[in-house]
Amino acid sequence: MPKHDTPLMDELEKGPWPSFVTDLKRQAETKPECWDILGQMELSFKDRITHWKHGGIVGVFGYGGGIVGRYSDSPKQFPGVAHFHTVRLNQPSSKFYSSAKLRDICNLWEKYGSGMTNMHGSTGDLVLLGTRTENLEPLFYDLTHDLKQDLGGSGSNLRTPACCIGSARCEWSCYDTASICHHLTMHYQDEIHRPAFPYKFKFKFSGCPNDCVASIARSDFALIGTWKDDIRIDQDAVQGYIKGDYKPNGGARAKSKPFDIDEDVLALCPTACMRMKDNKLQIDNKNCTRCMFCLNMMPRALRPGVIKGASILCGAKAPILDGAQLATLIIPFVEVTADNEYENIIEVIESIWDWWMEAGKNRERLGETMQRLGLPTFLKVMDVTPIPQHIKIPRENPYVFWTDEEVPGGFERDIREFRKKHAQ
Repeated sequence: MPKHDTPLMDELEKGPWPSFVTDLKRQAETKPECWDILGQMELSFKDRITHWKHGGIVGVFGYGGGIVGRYSDSPKQFPGVAHFHTVRLNQPSSKFYSSAKLRDICNLWEKYGSGMTNMHGSTGDLVLLGTRTENLEPLFYDLTHDLKQDLGGSGSNLRTPACCIGSARCEWSCYDTASICHHLTMHYQDEIHRPAFPYKFKFKFSGCPNDCVASIARSDFALIGTWKDDIRIDQDAVQGYIKGDYKPNGGARAKSKPFDIDEDVLALCPTACMRMKDNKLQIDNKNCTRCMFCLNMMPRALRPGVIKGASILCGAKAPILDGAQLATLIIPFVEVTADNEYENIIEVIESIWDWWMEAGKNRERLGETMQRLGLPTFLKVMDVTPIPQHIKIPRENPYVFWTDEEVPGGFERDIREFRKKHAQ
């Protein structure tokens, strides 16, 4: 395949940072279709529109997801990308790979595709970029039989569950993220591979409120680690930070002036629930929102409590129909243990699905259904008693209401009596 003149793409190779354009040119030496990728991207830059068109329904036999169809709208001009489908692989929990496994995957993709990968896509999957329709079935056979690897999710199904590194290597993790991620991936194989939902549905598991997989912003069902009791304080270590024996934030944040606990920790607490008294740190744990700021700043001095579990939040999504949404806290604390095979978590998930599959419109994420029908409806379906955190703007625009049946005599009588009393 001929090389294309790509002055606009060449601009992306300038500057101090690595460039994907350089990677594509290097890959094109052995995979000539990569020249057509560059050529089509150059045309897209000139025309300011994409020249990829969605492939519609394309995949492997028996699976409704895992393959994202892509075709060029200029196949005669760029024959190397006339077909350029994306294959999503289900990544292992916490993305633990052996170097041998990665070599096997790369060798397989050199055989059947462009050789280009994306590790990892925003969904979480290991993404293989660019192959032809006739290569999908042999690729899938070798992938599943020789590599013992499976496809991930795509389409209106359960997307590949993803988690942070969790208790495998992180000191903050409040539950085993890799364990529940793997268990639910195995448990919901049918939901991953055979689309049956109104739209996509994502699980993401973060071991602590630092939320390293951004579950609160990207997942329909976020399980974020937390603790139920008080933050543990090592007063000697607190004094070590004050005296300068320890660097704040694990040494990750360099400052030109010495650490000041008042300025650098206490004044930045979002609920002002911390103070120094008699040269000891005190925390009003009832008002702590577990933002993790103080723990990150003084990791030697502060630790999560010992009663650990997770919070369940629902309804996050990217800006597709109604704009981006952060997840809403639904259940403040649940235990997360493998002792009952996560039955308590599965029960919540399937209650959500039963309602969403009935009430959700086509291509409507869970968060959009919640927004359209109202949080009170969702809480009632989930059999959750409203708490103050569910009120968006207290006393001004609450969206948790009481029905007449819940107030003896009803609201109208109370309002009449209130007005009569104050009119006098």
